Formats: sequence, structure tokens, C-alpha cells
Amino acid sequence: MRTTLKLTAAVAAAAALTLGLSACSAPSDTSSSSTKKGKDADPAAKLLIAASPTPHSVILEYVRDHLAKDAGLKLEVKQYNDYNVPNTATQSGEVDGNFFQHKPYLDEFNKKNKTDIVPVVNVEIEPLGLYSKKVKKTSELGEGATIAVPNDVTNEGRALKLLADNKVIELKDGVGAGATLKDIKDDKGIKFTEIEAAQIPARLADVDAAVINGNFAIGAKLNPAKDSLALEKAEGNPYANFLAVKKGNEQDPRIVKLAKLLNSDEVKKFIEEKFSNGAVIPAFGPAKS
Repeated sequence: MRTTLKLTAAVAAAAALTLGLSACSAPSDTSSSSTKKGKDADPAAKLLIAASPTPHSVILEYVRDHLAKDAGLKLEVKQYNDYNVPNTATQSGEVDGNFFQHKPYLDEFNKKNKTDIVPVVNVEIEPLGLYSKKVKKTSELGEGATIAVPNDVTNEGRALKLLADNKVIELKDGVGAGATLKDIKDDKGIKFTEIEAAQIPARLADVDAAVINGNFAIGAKLNPAKDSLALEKAEGNPYANFLAVKKGNEQDPRIVKLAKLLNSDEVKKFIEEKFSNGAVIPAFGPAKS
């Protein structure tokens, strides 16, 4: 009798283990099929895009609210105030893509972090500007003045080029947008403070002037056309912001839909009307049929 009970218990335990394994394996199979990326992704699945608040999220929210439904796209926007997290989240698969950066910044990020994120389509350009609450013109920035510049490699070089183009400083010969503080040939007695780009608007009152990225200037209610002492030219500007994804996901049917919508005539018109002060400029021509 005791032997029979032991066998029965053993059989029951084995059956329970089998059921348990079966129960565990089913969700795993389902999960792997629902997280397919690239061209094999489910066109009906939600598309999660990371973006800076303004203008990137604003543009994406316009697409989500006015264009996505008719295109059969379930678009969700996740905001970040950080320049690193959107790329790391895209690389890890936490989000499906991002919209916040330009090519020089992405190239530097990929090189430094060994990531493989790629651009899909250019959308807009935000001219970098020099702002101040203490002086009215660039000629007033000289001996003893302090200027804040972004501390990331790409935008710092871009900021220094803007200052050099407007004769605030002089850079060494042959140095372009990749300039660092060490490449300044004549600083005219100006002191520089390197600050994270997103934090510069809040520190504007602490310095004599600051170079601020267009999106952060807008967020701080600065009008680039009226408030800046100097502003990047839009023509020939290599700093177009684009939709980006992890390499291999460019042909995700949801990304293809979003790319087409972001380069549509409707979005072009929206950007021109929403940012009529020239703070944000479309980086594409008429939509292709």
C-alpha cells in the first residue's frame, strides 16, 4: 500500500511538472512572435517612439492625432529630456525608434557607445542660437564675459563655429564644426562654461550669454528670430533632425508608414505654421507621391 501511494504521488508530481512546463512555454512562444522587429514586425502593433518634448514630440503628436489612424498606424510618443536615453532605449528595443537628433551627434554616439542606430528620414532643422539677458549684441561680449556652451562633443563644436562665424571668438585654421575649447585661437578674454544642453536655458541668467539648441530655446519660451544675438543659417545646414531606428529595423512596416507621414505635405505645413518664428524649419521638400 505504501509503495502504491509513493508511485501515485510521483506520477502526480510528474504530471504537475509537465503542466507547469507547458504553461511556461506557451507565453514564451507568444512573446517571441509579438516582438518581431524589422520587416517581419506586425503592422498592427503599437509603435513607440522616443522624442524630445519640443518640437519633436509636438510634431509626432500631430501625426498621432491627425494622420496615423487613417494610415493604420498605432503611434505612441514617449518624451525624454535627456540626449542619451532615447538612443540607448532604441538600441535595447525598449522603444521602436526615436526623433530628437542630427547626424553628427548620432555618429559620435554610435562610435562612443558601440551602438548601431541609423537615420530613416530627415524631418526638420532647429537653428542653434546665441542668447543673453545681459547684453544686446555680440560686440559686447569680450574680456571677462562668460558664455555657456553645450558639453556634448557635437553641439559644442557647432556652438563654437556659430561664435566664430559671428566674430565672438577666432578658431584655429581648418577647424570646423568639430571644434573643442582647445581649438580656440583667440578667446578675447571670454570664459566658457560647459553645461548639458538641456540645462542651459535654466542657467542663462548666470552667464553673460549662452548657445542654446533650438528645441530647448523653444521650451524656454525664447523666440529665435527675435531673442537671439546670432542664429545659424538654415541653408546648407547639416544638422537636420531625423527619425532613427536600430539598424535592421528600417523596413519595419510601421516605421515605413511613419517616415512617409513625417515627410508629408501635412507635416510640412504644420511645422511652418506652428513654428512661424523660424525656430523649426522643414528639412524636406514637397511630399513624394
